[in-house]
Amino acid sequence: MNVPKNLRYTKEHEWVKIENEVATVGITEYAQGELGDVVFVELPQAGDSATEGQAFGTIEAVKAVSELFAPLSGTIMEINDNLARTPEVINHDPYGAGWMIKIKLPNAAAANAAVLLSAEEYQALIGEK
Repeated sequence: MNVPKNLRYTKEHEWVKIENEVATVGITEYAQGELGDVVFVELPQAGDSATEGQAFGTIEAVKAVSELFAPLSGTIMEINDNLARTPEVINHDPYGAGWMIKIKLPNAAAANAAVLLSAEEYQALIGEK
């Protein structure tokens, strides 16, 4: 199972990459594997607010429909429009082309990284070594 060490993770199986004042968010390889083939993703609009722990969209797969949860609070500055046409990219490249949203953090230095898991903590959560 691929769990990149340069990312942070949530217990809801989202990954987060924080660069400067922007958090890029997607779902983990584990999550997409559990869901199966992704067929549809519903994302918010740029400019919408993201609230830590609250749903920001849904992902529909062959096996299930699941909510997507914001790992941090801020303003959604960009969504991955390509997922509307090719949602299956999430299955092939969840940490790259399968990213979902970018959140502008009001204070990146104070972003509550304590609620985010390290790669090691996430691997322990999903039972991977």
